[in-house]
Amino acid sequence: MNNNNEIKTHFLFEKVNYKILLIGLAVIALGFILMAGGGSDDPNVFSPDIFNFRRIRLAPTVVLIGFGITIYAIFKNPAPKATANTNETTFPEEKPIKNFKK
Repeated sequence: MNNNNEIKTHFLFEKVNYKILLIGLAVIALGFILMAGGGSDDPNVFSPDIFNFRRIRLAPTVVLIGFGITIYAIFKNPAPKATANTNETTFPEEKPIKNFKK
């Protein structure tokens, strides 16, 4: 049975978008790892390690950079694919509908 109805499915993102998204998520995870620690074992003893540069400045900056990378991955528009036929338009609204009977 040869059916001329063609249904093409496509992913929302391309492979490059997913790679950039995973890099961004890894950078966010690194930022949260940098925030960890610095606590005291004894609740009666104050530990000034929680206020060092790594936990106050570096880790939140790394997390924000990771969020920026993930936003870039979402908004990155993939390059249009070249068509073999130069007469073919790139807009799907202008293509004829297959198996359309009047």
